[in-house]
Amino acid sequence: MTGEERKTYVIPLEMEGERIDRILSELLPDLSRSYLKKLLDEGKVTGGGKTLKPSARMKEGQEVELLLPEKVLPDIEPENIPLDILYEDNDVLVVNKPKDMVVHPAPGHMSGTLVNAVMYHCAGNLSGINGVLRPGIVHRIDKDTTGSLIICKNDAAHRSIARQLKDHTIVRRYRAMCYGVLDQDDVTIDAPIGRDPKDRTRMAIVPDGKRAVTHVHVLERYDGYTYVECRLETGRTHQIRVHMAKIGHPLLGDDVYARGRKCPYHLNGQCLHAMVLGFVHPSTGEYIETTAPLPDYFEHLLSVLPKSTK
Repeated sequence: MTGEERKTYVIPLEMEGERIDRILSELLPDLSRSYLKKLLDEGKVTGGGKTLKPSARMKEGQEVELLLPEKVLPDIEPENIPLDILYEDNDVLVVNKPKDMVVHPAPGHMSGTLVNAVMYHCAGNLSGINGVLRPGIVHRIDKDTTGSLIICKNDAAHRSIARQLKDHTIVRRYRAMCYGVLDQDDVTIDAPIGRDPKDRTRMAIVPDGKRAVTHVHVLERYDGYTYVECRLETGRTHQIRVHMAKIGHPLLGDDVYARGRKCPYHLNGQCLHAMVLGFVHPSTGEYIETTAPLPDYFEHLLSVLPKSTK
């Protein structure tokens, strides 16, 4: 139809089981709920060759197609923003994301995002599966979390990395500083995560949530804090932050899940760094592993914290 274009989106892992109307409102934050409802009512949202109703529950990895009027989504401008590149070839790009950088454009953050930067760097060579707002983006980390993030340069690479994420075969090891001193050297947290029923902007441990597993290893104990490595077995939204809060050791500087705890250090958000990222290369089948060095603020924190004498 003239004046319309078809866009394809892939349901992210953390949104599996959610209603399509709620998923679209998060995937397309620039579109109003009433407009998205209109698209659904008019049969312009399909999945698996079928027209989707607003209440349709979706599966992770499922492709959804929207027939949208042209220009309904804003043009995302490439920006010459320096990138800390850990690995790059014709299929993938791994970058070390700095603190306070949003991954993809959203209201209030339409410029200065990682997507703006990679669009300039890759000059149009990015996967388009997740639509114009998220070219190349197959997973993400929070604005205030630093570290490794993989960008896909074509759809074949995107599908391969998405499959590895779904199968939990991608290696993801984070470094974090948490409140309190952990007694055990190794802890495994196996608790389901879903949207907080009282606050949809937060995640929480909920009985009907998706299975989430985090393996925590103590690296160093300090006076009132613990330096840990967290290995993700699954990859739910805010997983480490929610799980550490669940066991009574929320992340230092986390103003969402460590409410009521005063952070004596200027951290600008949670003390969390995605250090190691390992994956099977989409084309060669070779195992690739990258390591993002700790950011300066984290190194400084380690240097000033007094070590535990216990």
